Amino acid sequence: MIQAIHTKVKGRARYKVDELDHSPELKVYLERCLVTDSDIIYASANPLTSNILVIFTEKYTCKQIASIIYKIVLDFPKNGRLIQSKKLAKAANKSKISAVNIHEQERKSWHLMAADSVLSSLNTSEIAGLSSEAATTNLHKYGQNILSESSTRSNLSIFINQFKSLPVALLAVAAGISIFTGGLIDAVVIMGVVGLNAVIGYATESQSERIIDALKSREQISTWVIRDSNQIEIPTENVVLGDILVLKPGNYVAADARLIEADNLSIDESALTGESIPVTKNKHSLTGVADSVKVDVPLADRLNMIYKGTLITGGQGLAAVVATGKFTEMGKIQQLVSEATATETPLARQLDEVGSQLVFMGMGICGLVFGLGVLRGYGLVQMLQSSISLAVAAVPEGLPTIATTTLALGIRDMRQNKVLVRSLSAVEALGSVQTICLDKTGTLTENQMSVVEILTNSRHMKVADGEFIADTEKINPYLCNELLKLIYVSVLCNESELCRQEDGEYLVTGSATENALIYMAISAGIDAIAIREKYPLRQTNLRSENRNMMSTIHETHNCQRMVAVKGNPAEVIEICQRCVIQGQVVPFTEADKQAIEMENDRMALKALRVLGVAYSYIDAADNNNNHESDLIWLGLVGMADPIRKGAKQLIADFHQAGIDTVMITGDQSPTAYAIAKELELNRDPQLEILDSTNLNNLTPEALTALSDKVDVFARISPSNKLQIVQALQAAGKVVAMTGDGINDAPALKAAQVGIAMGKGGTDVAREVADIVLEDDKLETMMIAVSRGRTIYNNIRKSVHFLLATNLSEIMVMTTATALGIGEPLNAIQLLWLNLVTDIFPGLSLALEAPEPDVLSQPPRNPDEPIIKNSDFGRIAFESATLSVSTLAAYGYAILRYGIGPRASTVAFMTLTSGQLLHTISSRSEKHSIFSPEKLPRNPYLNIAVTGSFAIQILAFTIPPLRNILKITPLSIVDSAVIGGSALLPLLVNENTKNIKPQMNTDEHR
Repeated sequence: MIQAIHTKVKGRARYKVDELDHSPELKVYLERCLVTDSDIIYASANPLTSNILVIFTEKYTCKQIASIIYKIVLDFPKNGRLIQSKKLAKAANKSKISAVNIHEQERKSWHLMAADSVLSSLNTSEIAGLSSEAATTNLHKYGQNILSESSTRSNLSIFINQFKSLPVALLAVAAGISIFTGGLIDAVVIMGVVGLNAVIGYATESQSERIIDALKSREQISTWVIRDSNQIEIPTENVVLGDILVLKPGNYVAADARLIEADNLSIDESALTGESIPVTKNKHSLTGVADSVKVDVPLADRLNMIYKGTLITGGQGLAAVVATGKFTEMGKIQQLVSEATATETPLARQLDEVGSQLVFMGMGICGLVFGLGVLRGYGLVQMLQSSISLAVAAVPEGLPTIATTTLALGIRDMRQNKVLVRSLSAVEALGSVQTICLDKTGTLTENQMSVVEILTNSRHMKVADGEFIADTEKINPYLCNELLKLIYVSVLCNESELCRQEDGEYLVTGSATENALIYMAISAGIDAIAIREKYPLRQTNLRSENRNMMSTIHETHNCQRMVAVKGNPAEVIEICQRCVIQGQVVPFTEADKQAIEMENDRMALKALRVLGVAYSYIDAADNNNNHESDLIWLGLVGMADPIRKGAKQLIADFHQAGIDTVMITGDQSPTAYAIAKELELNRDPQLEILDSTNLNNLTPEALTALSDKVDVFARISPSNKLQIVQALQAAGKVVAMTGDGINDAPALKAAQVGIAMGKGGTDVAREVADIVLEDDKLETMMIAVSRGRTIYNNIRKSVHFLLATNLSEIMVMTTATALGIGEPLNAIQLLWLNLVTDIFPGLSLALEAPEPDVLSQPPRNPDEPIIKNSDFGRIAFESATLSVSTLAAYGYAILRYGIGPRASTVAFMTLTSGQLLHTISSRSEKHSIFSPEKLPRNPYLNIAVTGSFAIQILAFTIPPLRNILKITPLSIVDSAVIGGSALLPLLVNENTKNIKPQMNTDEHR
């Protein structure tokens, strides 16, 4: 079935194709068949969303494009195999499509084509580039080379969101009715509470948005290209299809491009692919035949392609632009981000449910009391006001304020720990997370290479924090001749640029691998700049396609020249004849070589990048070009993207908290396995790994079934990450996703909690994340988990308190109306009562100190309601004690004074005092204030209760307020009755707490 879902933009349409659902074969088939038509400019299908975007000329209408898609789907081979090149050619002949357009339909497989064919297809030239006229034409045809920015929430939208709940809507309606019936003060009180809630929520959320927005980096604004046979610098947004990019170290790639020339070019693609090691690029096509197997070569394996937003770390080259703006790989990821939907958090959903239930209950009670009052002969307006006030009383006005303020205080605590929270609910959601998906590169690891292991002929050393350790002995490089020479050669045979800044710190610029060697020397206390000055560089022999090593030649003080060599260990070993052992140069035997090759294999299996290091001396007058012979072997250097400090302990803390950990990476399975073992990612000895090859062959149902059994997902693409998160959610898990790259953005948005790196992360990742770790310290996530769990528990206490106290008001009013004994509380007293007893006492309960074992408990079940069935019996009992005590005091006053203001005053004071004292009882569900277990101090509760009593006393001392509330003076006997009636529920409820555990036990049986 083909359904048009967006056709408003002329020449652009998006359709939903049911058959496309999780069918990558149909995706490629559709895209390739559609672009055989020269009037269809672009087609991009997404098997995850079943959507296809088509851009076309004025020749077609949207309906005609839908018809073409329908015919292609019908013609799709039933066995799911992709159409072959011969079939494409045959179809092209039938449609009288020229050979040029057959090349045009291959434009999404540039990596399969020879460089000359790419230039021909794009009508450009390596030497001349595009003409100015052609560039202008392409700019008009394909648009500017810009990505649409992720939409950020405006201040107005943040503020409006504070009012989008059913309880707030009910309060607003009640305020309107109060104004209509003459209760202006009632309306002011109601809307004052609503406004307070909105201001608190807006202030906290908008501040987080501003801080996160300030973290944005600025894109490279200009790019060097060849046009009209000249190298010129143009604005990056004006780069067009066919432009020849001039590639230089330190620059970001402006658009997706096919390499035409590459001289030792290396690109850091970690933000896009997740691979931490820079990739060495070349200009050669991956295959000479565009067969169906090679069309879907992973991005990380397309060595002849470069992509927008990646960083050039070394070398130079030329590349022909094949995609710009939204058509780039980064643009496709942004499309995934826009199509991914955020998931509502458990607390937000449950508070909405509780609020909605209370709204409907309040409406029912409103109708019941109104009907009873009319039957009893009370006035219509009087009963309308009272019933509306009672309905408002049924909805705890303090609930949204308490939840918002408590979460806001959690955000404040997070900000003090360099954790920025975009929305209030994100803190709570992290506290209920059951599975956390951890991106490896840049999250669990540093995303920068570092020397971690060195093997010389006499010693095997671990390298950490600038120290060289053999067994348990610290090695001083200046006392170990072969280690010192190895460090010297590593500094000299190195392309990284090095300078010292004003503050004395080194500034190192180059590839991650070569920078790691420089930092090894610096951390060992060796002056790398002085070494280079002592041994001036005279010649450099760079790596080449058939020679995976580098050598440099340096002047020495004794009229000789030193040859420094590093590269592939196997190749370096072959040209070494001698080695250094204990400071002596001795013959390098075959047995020695075999032993080193075994060590090389061992280090490679640990996912280390291994280099062999050697050197030799030659005469200054030696004109022989073959300097890379008769070398002296020094040792092996093993490098890795190091695990972040504290990452292993963090994994252990997650396990202690009952949270499952899953690692997702673009790296190969051996690398992923080694990292996972080191992190002890699984509490079981056996790690389960699934790579993208197997992942793509799974049905959504199978992936959902496997998702919570797999510990490591390797060789993963951005769409795969999204699939994994959605599969875990489909399995009923509350999922958090961490990441820093562009490739993480879709999954970050889809997860209940997206956590991005603020310092080393990309703008795209930060913009879609719920939580940003400003200083990239992963261990601060446990603070958020602890805070989230505590917030939930405390909000639960507050909700319990609010329901019990508000239900007591309903019981008192309904019972009195049914018995015909007047109104114990008038409309304004009900509103005052809620204002005094709900907000501040309820908020003080939300500020209870965390329980000591909060991180030793498993995550709560997200389907568990905030108020469980077992809680309702207890809430009803507590409400009944408050109600009975209040009605008893009201009965005493009626007998003494009759139905009127004095009796109402006694009931009002009794219920207010009883509810305030009930705050103390609500501090713990298990422990009584009379039990030997000491509850942690809560100074906020003492202030709230004392302050609320003080406000209540003010009602008697300020005449205007006393007149509004319609309260009268009290005698000493009245005060004693009020005190005793208010204290009795506290004593009863505290002494019956030990019944609740038994009730819960019985229930679970």
